[in-house]
Amino acid sequence: MNKPFKDFVQTEEELRKLIGFPSELVERKIITYLDQHCEEYISKSPFLVIASSDSAGKGDVSPRGDMPGFVKVLNENYLIIPERPGNKRIDTMRNILANPNVGLLFMIPGLGETLRVNGNAYLVKDVDLLEQMSVRGRTPLLCIGVEVEECYIHCAKAFKRSSLWEPSSWAAKETLPSAAKIIFDHARLPGSSTESIEERLKEGYSKRLY
Repeated sequence: MNKPFKDFVQTEEELRKLIGFPSELVERKIITYLDQHCEEYISKSPFLVIASSDSAGKGDVSPRGDMPGFVKVLNENYLIIPERPGNKRIDTMRNILANPNVGLLFMIPGLGETLRVNGNAYLVKDVDLLEQMSVRGRTPLLCIGVEVEECYIHCAKAFKRSSLWEPSSWAAKETLPSAAKIIFDHARLPGSSTESIEERLKEGYSKRLY
């Protein structure tokens, strides 16, 4: 397939000529451990995305969310993320087994600045840790433990440009894409319909969150 691009940046030198270099403040804000500010941010965050890649470098990004504080900071070097029920593709976990390097982006609704944490991940089965992550009497089968290598606050420009947290900028719900219709068209599952998939989604959201 022919690429629709014709002019590429091919070296970091060329890229730096276009973009420039970070300021001293940007360089110095990176720390290698979770201090009290990072811990407070994580304790108030109900949502993050985790980036991972397989042994060949093929990347994946997956969301994780729960009540604020669902991610536990164990100490200044380690945190754990509960693995709640999902679609059982286990993309992130398979990637971690092949390549432990991960990137986390924590968000707090209404706050434009995000917290970025990079490090090495492990699939954790320690019973005492798993029990700390129980919700509604249900204990996760696994947690993702992360050994922190670097963390820093990322500026709010993307959120300001997108107006992500401003309800006045949101499109009317009836104009949004239908997940059920997309899944129906992509999966082409015999005997299914948009309506049956919609019901399946609703059941999962109401009965299988934990």
